[in-house]
Amino acid sequence: MFNLMIQNWWAMALRGLVAILFGIAAFMLPGFILWVLVALFGAYALVDGIFAVIESYRRDVRGERWLALLFEGLVGIAIGVLTFVWPRLTAMGLIYLIAFWAVVTGALEVITAVKLRHEIRGEWLMALIGILSMAFGLLLAAFPVAGMLSVVWIIGAYAIAVGVLMIALAFKLRSLRPPSREIPHAPYAAPSH
Repeated sequence: MFNLMIQNWWAMALRGLVAILFGIAAFMLPGFILWVLVALFGAYALVDGIFAVIESYRRDVRGERWLALLFEGLVGIAIGVLTFVWPRLTAMGLIYLIAFWAVVTGALEVITAVKLRHEIRGEWLMALIGILSMAFGLLLAAFPVAGMLSVVWIIGAYAIAVGVLMIALAFKLRSLRPPSREIPHAPYAAPSH
């Protein structure tokens, strides 16, 4: 795992850059970011529900319909429609979903840092990313009504902080790469006659 992280240090740096750009967008366009997140979720639930309903009718086995799949599809369609009818309610649900995601991924990042503590110096950066993620998720779950726009700003600040730490970790990983084992080629010399 350690060698894979070192080889792909640039992927960590790219993730950090994307996080920073998202964080800046959250500060500059908070209302837009919130409604885009809600709209994407609504569109996904609606489309997923439609395809589940279609699939429930296509799985005809001896004249039976797959009722569980049909029910799943109808619920997905209903949630998708409700998302567009009551977007604020969906935004609250989305906030709790983001909070759960941040706590779980943060815990996994801390576990990874602990496992890497004997293999890499600077593993504290990964642990700090994990702790920051968990703190963000817990704050988000504790104060969801603090205002939708302020939540987007918290998400933006979190994204920027994690992005900076990811870039720092990426360059730390890059510095740990072993020297290249390629043999330098001699400049091309014309054959002598």
